[in-house]
Amino acid sequence: MTVDPKDGAAPLTPAEKAKAAKAAAAEAARIAAEAAAAAEEAEKEAAAAEAEASAGATPAAQAPSGAAAEIAAGYSSEGRALELGSVVIDGVADPTARVRIPLATINRHGLIAGATGTGKTKTLQGIAEQLSAAGVPVVMADVKGDLSGLSKAGEPSEKMKSRAVETGDDSWTPAGMPVEFLSLGTDGIGIPVRATITSFGPILLSKVLGLNETQESTLGLIFHWADTQGLALLDLKDLRSVIAHLTSAEGKADLKGIGGVSSATAGVILRALVNLEADGGDTFFGEPELETEDLLRVVGGAGVITLFELGAQAARPAMFSTFLMWVLADLFQTLPEEGDLDKPKLVFIFDEAHLLFADASKAFLQQVEQTVKLIRSKGVGVFFCTQLPTDIPNSVLSQLGARVQHALRAFTPDDQKALNKTVRTYPKTEHYDLEKALTSLGIGEAIVTVLSEKGAPTPVAWTKIRPPRSLMDTIGNDAIKAARVVESPESEVRPDDRPRVGVREADGQGGRCSDSGSVPGSSVAARSAATAAGRAGGPQHRRADLGQLGCQELPALGGFGCGTRDFAEHLRHR
Repeated sequence: MTVDPKDGAAPLTPAEKAKAAKAAAAEAARIAAEAAAAAEEAEKEAAAAEAEASAGATPAAQAPSGAAAEIAAGYSSEGRALELGSVVIDGVADPTARVRIPLATINRHGLIAGATGTGKTKTLQGIAEQLSAAGVPVVMADVKGDLSGLSKAGEPSEKMKSRAVETGDDSWTPAGMPVEFLSLGTDGIGIPVRATITSFGPILLSKVLGLNETQESTLGLIFHWADTQGLALLDLKDLRSVIAHLTSAEGKADLKGIGGVSSATAGVILRALVNLEADGGDTFFGEPELETEDLLRVVGGAGVITLFELGAQAARPAMFSTFLMWVLADLFQTLPEEGDLDKPKLVFIFDEAHLLFADASKAFLQQVEQTVKLIRSKGVGVFFCTQLPTDIPNSVLSQLGARVQHALRAFTPDDQKALNKTVRTYPKTEHYDLEKALTSLGIGEAIVTVLSEKGAPTPVAWTKIRPPRSLMDTIGNDAIKAARVVESPESEVRPDDRPRVGVREADGQGGRCSDSGSVPGSSVAARSAATAAGRAGGPQHRRADLGQLGCQELPALGGFGCGTRDFAEHLRHR
């Protein structure tokens, strides 16, 4: 063995050198393995972070860029807002570029339009549930019966969650809203509601009856005559009795005294009333009458959504939209001025709005235009839903601040004209070819522009609409019957509820009223169990005391009435 000249230590043997080399190699392999594992873990974390960012799972850490950012900037809001969805550029939705409607501008009204099957109803559903969550009551018509799902939580699925994340709603959770189901008349599933002929008025009633302008003016004179005689027209039979009297030999003098009323025109109106009654209109007109202030209800901080179904009025769908117009007009007369509010007091949604304006008279259109124009200051917002924007008169369309336009189908020359007109109503945009975009939108996508908090139009945005959190399906008739009432501490009959009597019905004490089915538990239901009082400050009409004049069942006069001779005799002696 030799000595190492440097340190005097004995040199390593070949076996020891081999052992040391193996140990060094093992250590190097361990260090390399740890480095590889760390690199692999870092790659996984980076990939996960990139996936989350691209899916919008961390929107707060990522801001929109490019055209999407420019569009989204126009939808920024300092106050609360309804989230519609995310901006789409070149077919790709940017979940960080949000499209929203400021809650304070909802009372500037809006339009939701699009062809059948493009997602209008689901857009309505999403808007209604967000309004409810914000404490804003909503009134809407459930024409097709597919909005009852608002009362139940939605069914979670991977597809639903993916859609929610893609549209900027990474915290999507199923939720139901407080919903009250009402039915026009006594033959529906929901709580029955009614309105009197007198309060409906000649203009709205003419729309339901399908009268022309000459017949409408004649009906107005008949209403005026009944008013001057102090007669309350509560139901169809009351109005039929009055017209039957005026067109009889005994009523010639009264008819002549009205002026400008021909017996032929009065006869046309009478036949129209008979047809309306045959279609189930008699189940709707009468008392107890809906108290419209009962629709402004908030329960547990959430606005109550009131859904109206057609019931027996399915044969006359125009009755639906006309009734909602009556409710809106009544609220306009009774609500106080509010000015600008942080959020609306109530939002009306007119589904199938084309039924409201089809074959409408000039007087009717003027009434709608005035109501929509002025009710904004009462804190009420109105949204019209229809297939084509051209279904809405220009005088009304010009007052609608929010526009949510789903896909249009241009299969005919008329469709192409409607498409061209629709494009011209939008602000100019350099990001989309609107004529092409409006025919290329997918289901659940829309071209949107609304009013900002400053009142200026927002940039045009191709928007992927957020999915509703409530059930996107009907809940069935049995579930509607079980859930049609929203409990409220105000669920009681008011102390001033008193029966009224009209032209036909009377007894020695002043009359009797028609019965209506009811369900206890809400203000509306309670009122449907008792006859409502006359409006405060309005004319207190009464039914003529005909019980002493030999009144009997006369089908020609529509139920409990009396002969026209006795009717005329009574009027002269009164």
